[in-house]
Amino acid sequence: MKPLVSWVTSACVGFARACAVVAVAALVPAVWAAAVGLWIWWGGNPWSWIGPFVWASIGTVALSRPVCRTVRSLVAKWTGTVIPAGYREATPVTQMSTGYWWNGFSYTRTSKDARREQRMRLWWSDPATWRDLRFTAIVPITIGVIAAIPPAGAVAAVLGLVQSESAQVGVAGLVVAIASAPYAWRSAEPVAVRFLRPSSAMALAERVDELTAQRADTTIAQAAEIRRIERDLHDGAQARLVMLGLSLATAEKLMETDPDQAKALMREARVGAATSLTELRELVHGINPPVLNDRGLVDAVRTLAMDSPLETSVSADVQPRLEPPIESALYFGIAELLTNAVKHAHATRGRIAIAQDDTGIVVEVEDNGRGGADERAGGGLAGLRRRIAVFDGTLEITSPAGGPTHVRMMVPCASL
Repeated sequence: MKPLVSWVTSACVGFARACAVVAVAALVPAVWAAAVGLWIWWGGNPWSWIGPFVWASIGTVALSRPVCRTVRSLVAKWTGTVIPAGYREATPVTQMSTGYWWNGFSYTRTSKDARREQRMRLWWSDPATWRDLRFTAIVPITIGVIAAIPPAGAVAAVLGLVQSESAQVGVAGLVVAIASAPYAWRSAEPVAVRFLRPSSAMALAERVDELTAQRADTTIAQAAEIRRIERDLHDGAQARLVMLGLSLATAEKLMETDPDQAKALMREARVGAATSLTELRELVHGINPPVLNDRGLVDAVRTLAMDSPLETSVSADVQPRLEPPIESALYFGIAELLTNAVKHAHATRGRIAIAQDDTGIVVEVEDNGRGGADERAGGGLAGLRRRIAVFDGTLEITSPAGGPTHVRMMVPCASL
């Protein structure tokens, strides 16, 4: 009994999937059929085909990417086979010092125009666009024809059984529909993998684009940091130091004629010097601490753990020094995670483990907070992922509601 139930279930599921594949594969042929019908309706004269042909071509181009995305989604849902899309991602649109916007291709006056032109250029220059058009052209005669066998058999069965003189045709159609239903849709997987998977050249181009985007993010971040330092120096510490110099010069002139006023100016100068020192300390926040430059990542992390409000333990198995950019990225990543643990997760204890193997360095940070860490766009965790991705690093976050939060950073590297 169970094999029969299993077969019926498989046939029903297969029939539904075959119908879904046929519906997707028939979208573009339906557009062209409508164009032909429109041409015939217009009279079929030698020039009336131009309009329907243009509209059918535009419809094919517009449907190619949605059709391919739908096929990938169905294959992944039904078989677990994930086919990478391989589409080129847009790089950040940057405003230059001249006021114009750079989108990776040309300069425009507004960010809206820059993004619109970027989308169009990416679409036409992306090899995946032409791959999708090729797949859209072949999907009706490959996947579509095979997947159409069960629905066609069902239609023949209905029409044959309604007419008594065609009962044999109806029975044959029913047999074909039931027998082919569990298997007809399966042709979608090998065909999609063969024609929708990015080629090695496309994968390499995608990697180049990814590295270009990472370099652009790093360049923008560095430029923003430089502007911050310049602005804070000009508006804060520099102005206070100028006032400090004027106060000291005035106090020097009043030292003999009005000692009390001179002492008051000296006290104000001392307060101004202390304030300037505080501003300078805040200004250099985010710049490598001296212990990181002098003694390396492990000692810098131990110092960071001692200064943290968390009760943090540090275990390390990294003896040699690493490349300075990698040490800096990991140090500030750990600092970001400890800050999040205190500020957002309200943790009381933390654990940091640093280890190195033949492939690279692994840093694990765990806290006993309330969990629920969310890697949203533009957030600190997304920035941390971009920061270590520059070095081909990976970031894994496990943070269920209620905690604990466990973050694993891995960066391939070699010690000095």
